[in-house]
Amino acid sequence: MPKASDNIKIYRNPNGPVVSTVNRRVLEQDGLTFKDIDGTGTLSPVNDWRNSPAERAAAYVKTLSVKEKIAQLFISDWRMAKYPITGPMADLYKDIEKKTDETGILDEGEFRGKTIFGEQYLPGTSPLLKDWFNRHVILRANATPADLADWMNQADTVCEECEHFIPVAAASNSRNENGELVFGMNDAGGVLATWPGTLGIAAAVKGSKIDLVDKFADTIRREWNACGLRKGYMYMADAVTDPRWQRTYGTFGEDPALISEIMAHIIPRIQGSDHGVTEDGVAVTTKHFPGGGARENGFDPHYAAGQWNVYATPGSLETYHLPPFAAAVKAGTSSIMPYYSKPAAAKSAVQHDLAGNTVEMKPYGFAYNKYFIDTMLRGQMGFDGYINSDTGIAHNMAWGVEMLDVPERIGFAVANAGVDIISGLFDNEAGMEAYNRGKNGYYETHPLPEGFAKEELTLTDEALDRAVARTLTELFALGMFENPYRDPDEAARIVATPSDWEAAADAHRRSVVLLKNDGTLPLTADKRANKKIYAEAFLKNAKHAADSTAALRKELADTCTLVDDPAQADFALLFVSPSSGEYFNATPGYLELDICEDKTVCNVDANGKPMADTHTETTLHGGKRLAEIAASVHANGGKVITNVNITLAWQLGNVEPLCDVLLAGFDTYRSATLDVIFGCFAPTGKLPLTLPRGDAVLAVNADGVCISPNDVPGYDKDRYMPDSLKDENGKAYAYRDAAGNYYEYGFGLEG
Repeated sequence: MPKASDNIKIYRNPNGPVVSTVNRRVLEQDGLTFKDIDGTGTLSPVNDWRNSPAERAAAYVKTLSVKEKIAQLFISDWRMAKYPITGPMADLYKDIEKKTDETGILDEGEFRGKTIFGEQYLPGTSPLLKDWFNRHVILRANATPADLADWMNQADTVCEECEHFIPVAAASNSRNENGELVFGMNDAGGVLATWPGTLGIAAAVKGSKIDLVDKFADTIRREWNACGLRKGYMYMADAVTDPRWQRTYGTFGEDPALISEIMAHIIPRIQGSDHGVTEDGVAVTTKHFPGGGARENGFDPHYAAGQWNVYATPGSLETYHLPPFAAAVKAGTSSIMPYYSKPAAAKSAVQHDLAGNTVEMKPYGFAYNKYFIDTMLRGQMGFDGYINSDTGIAHNMAWGVEMLDVPERIGFAVANAGVDIISGLFDNEAGMEAYNRGKNGYYETHPLPEGFAKEELTLTDEALDRAVARTLTELFALGMFENPYRDPDEAARIVATPSDWEAAADAHRRSVVLLKNDGTLPLTADKRANKKIYAEAFLKNAKHAADSTAALRKELADTCTLVDDPAQADFALLFVSPSSGEYFNATPGYLELDICEDKTVCNVDANGKPMADTHTETTLHGGKRLAEIAASVHANGGKVITNVNITLAWQLGNVEPLCDVLLAGFDTYRSATLDVIFGCFAPTGKLPLTLPRGDAVLAVNADGVCISPNDVPGYDKDRYMPDSLKDENGKAYAYRDAAGNYYEYGFGLEG
C-alpha cells in the first residue's frame, strides 16, 4: 500500500485555494475545482470555497449527524506508530502488541488504560477516525518534520473515506523552545528551530527589542504549517504572581504589560493575520484564562489542594491577570483555554470585571463558569473564537462540579458555560448520553442535582451546533478542508532553514542575564591563558548531573585547561539547574524554591495549612558541595562563576554569596552562556520575574495565608509586605546581593 504522501493530487485554482486530495471526489464548475466535502456530489454551500468559513460551517452542522457532531466535542492524546508513547499512558501501552497500518505510519493497536485524566478504551487510529468520527487529537511525539507530515497525510486519507469529510485537527503543545520535555507542558523540542524557554524569550525581549518575538512567531508559523500541525496549545498569557507555581517556566514572566505586548506580536504572526487564522497560519490557543498565576501558595490545580484561584488583594484580577488575555483577544486569538481552578470567594477581596461590576465568584472551575466565559470573556472582551477546556475537566479535575456525573459535566460545560471542545478523553458515549437526556425524559425518573436546571446539564441541538460550528469555522479558515496535505520533503527543508536557527541562537545569547560580576567577566582567551578551570554541572538527578558534567567538560576541552580538583583551579565554572516538585503530583509541603539538599521543611494538611510534621526536600543533588568547591577555589586565589537555570523563581541565598560572577539562564543553550562568559557576546538580558529574598517572604501562617500576596507579581509585592521585613530602601521581597543589587523584575547587568 503506497503511503498517502506519495499519492497526493493537487489542483490549483486561479485566484483561489489549492485543492489537494488522495481519494476524495473533486467537482469542476466555472473553470474552478472544488472538493466534495459533504458527499453530496454537488456544489453545495459547504463545498463552495467562495463562501465564508462561518457560512460553510453553519451549513455543515446541518448536514452532519448528531453522532458525528458529538465526536467533534472532544480532544485527547493520540499516538504515532513510529514513536513511543510518552506521559501518563506510557506504562499502560508498553506491553501492548504493536499493530500498524500497511504503511507503518498509523498506530492501529487498541488498549484500555487509566491515566491521571480518567480511564478509557482506545481503538486503533482508523476506527477512531472512521467509526468514532473523532477529529481532534493531541500529538505529543517528538517527531521529525517529515514524519509529522506523513502522519497527518495518512490520517487525512482515512478521513477522506468517510461519507462526510472533516480533516484531522492535530494540536500540540509548543515545540520551539529548549528545555526538559515534560508531558503536558512542552512535550517535544529540539527538532524544530529551538529558542530558549519562554522565560528566556521574555528576558531577551526585556533587554532588547520586541521584534525578537516577531522572528520567533514567523518561524513557528512556517515550520508548523509545513509539517501539517495547524493548532498550537500556546502560549501562556498567565502572569506569575505566586512564585511556587509549577507552570512558571512556561510563562513570559510576571509583568502583564510585557506579556500583553508579546501576545499582541506573536498571535497575529503565528496565525497569519491580525484578524484571525489564515490558510498559511497556525491557530493559537491562549491559556489559561483568567490567569493561572494566582495560586494559593503554589498549589497546582492538577490536584485537589490547588483547585482554588485566590484573589486576596483588591483589584488584583483586573490589574494583573486579565490584561494579557484582553490583549490576546484583541490580537485575534483563535481559541482560549480556561484553567482547571475555580475562584475562591471566601478567601478573596472584592474584584471588578472590565465593566466595573463586582465579579461573581461562583465556585465552579473556569471551564464551567458562565460568568467568566460568557459575561467577561465573550461579552466584555469581545472574544468570538472557541473555548477549548484544559485536559481532564470532565473526570479527575472537575473542580466545583464533582456532584455531577460525566454526561452532566459535559452538558454543563458546553450548554451552560459555552465550552466548545473538551480535552481529556474521547467521551463520545457520555456526550451522546448528555444529548439524549434532554429528549428521553431522563430527569422525570432521575433527580436533578440540587441547584441545577435540566437545560444547564443536557446537550441541546442549539448548543451542539454552536460548538461544532465554531471549531469547523477554524478548520475552514485554515484551508484544511481544501488543502490538508503537506510535502514531507518540503517540511524537512523549511525546518532546516539556517536563518531560523541563527535567529534562535541569537535569542539564546540575548536571554542570558548577568546578575553579578566583580570584574572577572568577560573571561576572554587572554585571561584564560595558562589558567586552570574546574567545571561541573549540578542537577537534581545525580545521573543527569554526571552526564551534563561530561558534556560540559567536552565542550570546554579545546579552549580551556581543565582540572579535576577545584583546589587547583583559577576559575570554577558551575552550571546549576535545580528542580522542585512534580507537575502532576502534590508535594508533601509547599513547593520548595530554595536551592538546597536535604532541607527540613514543614508538611501541609489537606487544607493547605502548615503542620508540625516535617520532611526533607532536595532541589539540587550535591548542592552542599557548592560551598566546598567555592572555598577550595577561593583558597587558591581563584574565582567562582556560576550560572543558575531559572525555571522557577529560585531563592539564591545558598548560591550567590559563594560566587564572584552569577548569571541566569532560562533553558538557555549552555553554548550561549559560555559565549557571554568568554566575552563573545555582551550580556543584555533582564530578569522577567523577581527572585524572592528567602523563606521569610514566602512564609505561610497558621491560617494558610502567605506573608506576600499570592495574586500580586513580585515587582509589586513590597506594597503589601510588613514594614518589619523592609530594608532602608523600603524593599522586602526581592533578593539583594552582596553588591546591593536587587534581583527584581527588569534587573540585569550589561557587559
